[in-house]
Amino acid sequence: MPITTGRPYLAIPGPSVSPERVLSAMHRTAPNIYEGEIVDITRGIVTDLKRVALTRQHVAIYIANGHGVWEAANCNMFSRGDKALLAATGRFGHGWAQAATAMGVTVEMIDFGKSRPADPQAIANALLADTAHEIRAVLVTHVDTASSARNDLKAIRAAIDSTEHPALLAVDAIASLGCDELRMDDWGLDVVVGASQKGLMLPPGLGFIWFSDKALEVSRRADLVTPYWDWKPRGLGAEFWQYFGGTAPTHHLYGLRESLTMILDEEGLEQVWDRHARLARSVWAAFDAWGQGSSGIALNVADPVSRGHSVTAATMPNGAAGALRRWLEAEAGVTLGIGLGMALPNEPAYQDFLRVGHMGHVNAHMTLGVLATMEAGLQALGITHGAGAVEAAAGAFARA
Repeated sequence: MPITTGRPYLAIPGPSVSPERVLSAMHRTAPNIYEGEIVDITRGIVTDLKRVALTRQHVAIYIANGHGVWEAANCNMFSRGDKALLAATGRFGHGWAQAATAMGVTVEMIDFGKSRPADPQAIANALLADTAHEIRAVLVTHVDTASSARNDLKAIRAAIDSTEHPALLAVDAIASLGCDELRMDDWGLDVVVGASQKGLMLPPGLGFIWFSDKALEVSRRADLVTPYWDWKPRGLGAEFWQYFGGTAPTHHLYGLRESLTMILDEEGLEQVWDRHARLARSVWAAFDAWGQGSSGIALNVADPVSRGHSVTAATMPNGAAGALRRWLEAEAGVTLGIGLGMALPNEPAYQDFLRVGHMGHVNAHMTLGVLATMEAGLQALGITHGAGAVEAAAGAFARA
């Protein structure tokens, strides 16, 4: 008999768990959108969004998901026929490339595969080969949500600087913002895109772009920019409605005000990063234990330094990952993420991959509980696995 009574748990890499107080802040009547409280709240939100990305530069808010802010970034960085260099480390790198290509941008891709980070020197070599400086921007994911590979943005910035190439450095931080350390100004990032439904602990619906003065100047010449996606009025406009290209996303703003207070003023941004790192190490310890012997269970990214702290991608061969996901949802009320981009849905290997999300409003008992129910599923299904995973996860957490 399934034991799913009680609150289900969505352990996928977004939408993440939204705190009750964030949801409660959203559960209210609509405000006056012309003056008063919502205008004042938004001014504070803009300030605090800059604090989250550790920048003194500009931020634009969009009513959109991550795909929307990919398009917004492309509009503002490029003219039709421009060239981008994209370093792909998983499915979402390819997705950004596809979005740019569909908009008329020529994308030169360096594909680093699905289980390792980008090599900064390879990026530098591609820029050195571009003697005419046709490449307008280097696009890279910080943490690819599909592969869980994390790129060293400081090293990539240094590699770009070593070439003296003028290209912008644009970063997809959708899966890392508010989970992994990210310092826009200190690391020399020109464009950072993010979304509400992961580390910021909100439902999907808001997208964000932080952009530097250099990127702002580039956008003034971009002929792909359209009135709605233009980041200039959103980041620099004098009137309230310009922040949103029209009607404000009022209830999301109330929730965002609450989540930013929790992150910045209560827990503290660096403590948030530390919590995610600690929980990630617990998940990795469990998979390392399950992978002992002949199980074939393995983390997707071998080097811990190159793994994101918000999501863990792994393989369980012979269809075990798919079987475990189905068992957990049906029997235990836990939903894990699919192995996105690792194989096509009609291929048998598609069932060999899964992802565990541990981002946002997550603590030890939530993450350790997921791992314990996964252990129960492995036992119930007779899937070969090493012993001691839950103990290893608990030990990793206890060691801080």
